[in-house]
Amino acid sequence: MAETFYLTTAIHYPNGRPHIGHAYETIAADVLARFHRQMGREVRFQTGTDEHGLKMAQKSRDLGQTPRELADEMSGYFKDLFATLDISYDRFIRTTDEDHYRASQAIWKAMEANGDLYLDRYEGWYSIRDEAYYDESELIEGEGGEKLSPQGTPVEWTAEETWFFRLSAYGDKLLKLYEDNPDFIRPESRRNEVMRFVEGGLRDLSVSRTSFDWGVPVPGSDGHVMYVWVDALTNYLTGLGYPDETENMAKFWPADLHLVGKDITRFHTVYWPAFLMSANIPVPRQVYAHGFLLNKGQKESKSLGNVTDPADLVNAYGVDVLRYFLLREFSFGQDGSYSAQAIVSRANSELANSFGNLAQRTLSLLFKNCEGQLPPINDATADDDALRQHVERVIVQEMPAAFTDLAFAQALEAWMGAVFACNAYVDAQAPWALKKTDPERMKTVLATLYICIAQLAVAVIPVMPASMGKLLEQMGITPDLRRFDAIRTHWYPALVDSNFHLEKPQGIFPRLELPETPSEESA
Repeated sequence: MAETFYLTTAIHYPNGRPHIGHAYETIAADVLARFHRQMGREVRFQTGTDEHGLKMAQKSRDLGQTPRELADEMSGYFKDLFATLDISYDRFIRTTDEDHYRASQAIWKAMEANGDLYLDRYEGWYSIRDEAYYDESELIEGEGGEKLSPQGTPVEWTAEETWFFRLSAYGDKLLKLYEDNPDFIRPESRRNEVMRFVEGGLRDLSVSRTSFDWGVPVPGSDGHVMYVWVDALTNYLTGLGYPDETENMAKFWPADLHLVGKDITRFHTVYWPAFLMSANIPVPRQVYAHGFLLNKGQKESKSLGNVTDPADLVNAYGVDVLRYFLLREFSFGQDGSYSAQAIVSRANSELANSFGNLAQRTLSLLFKNCEGQLPPINDATADDDALRQHVERVIVQEMPAAFTDLAFAQALEAWMGAVFACNAYVDAQAPWALKKTDPERMKTVLATLYICIAQLAVAVIPVMPASMGKLLEQMGITPDLRRFDAIRTHWYPALVDSNFHLEKPQGIFPRLELPETPSEESA
């Protein structure tokens, strides 16, 4: 029976069209899903949209729509984007799905049965934009003296009857969870922040609202809908059939990884495990809170006019180039900045000039000088063995270890190091010159390169599935070989013996040009 791996993104709030941050998180999750599938695991990958709450109710009212109409429209944009980005999810969940209502009400009843819910009156500060409650001590002062949340969003004083969750009873249990499972919250900086917050003491959490009705109804309590985060977090269980279907819950829960933005760390590492403990459900194995993606060093906002539609970047540079750039350019757990110049520079220097050119000239030499027939390796030298050992070490040890650790940039750095080694080998061996002086040696050099290029292409499939699929198809590497373990074995002699014929190679990474727009010229 295959080992399982269940990962999720945060479900995305669809009060507007998707932006580059949504693309960044979902691409990272997709790369992980593809990597674990290549490692032979049975993967469950879930993403979707978080459609309830006051913010959606107000936005739809402003647009003259019902909340459901707005949710349907915006959720469609997210689905379209993820199709464009080649996202291989197993379920796109919507919190308006019928089975999600059942799951949310089931976990509510479980928490209630445990004695952790009680009815009282709430008075305090609430941020509609964050869909979050804040203590007075957490607020900051805006430029005009107004009170703002720690995220800098407006807050308003709220008073209403509400159900409370006994979060205060879970402080010690949460601290024990963090101490016993140091990898439960990553990276380390987020873990430290959460531990300091919990050590400061937890207050009971208001978990229902009566001032609007766009949400999951609280069972047995007319007029109350669940606080949006109760229902949003429960989506991770809904997708596995909770509470009605037990097969997937038994197979995939607890989740191996919740991948979220750093601004919602608290919800996933304090509220969520407390809800699960109350409902007597195991907590997830890890929550990884990544940094923000900045546009030329600035956080994107409508007021600055710098919000980027990811589809525009795909149209300009290609989906695989964008996927590669976002995970190569900066460390995943930290904030990172992108620009058109950075994308074009990285794509041209590494994908077009280094790997793309390596593949194109190797395959072209084989096509021209060997009539498209793959030669066997005869009398391999120490240089040949050293290159193959370097590439194998990268694809067998370094890249899998880095992907497992969510160190995407490190994985691609190791990959690029192997590409550079291949290019240095080409320059040193000069197969174009060997054609005249030692044709048999030329064949061994080209065969060595062929093996290395195929291995490197397979290793980076999770990041650039379409481009690598196109290259491997040209090279006769069948789908059963496109796995980390399979491409390590002695597949090359079998391919030679199969009389595979290499056709005229087609390039995979054309050089890019900067878009000629006023904004780019003045940047």
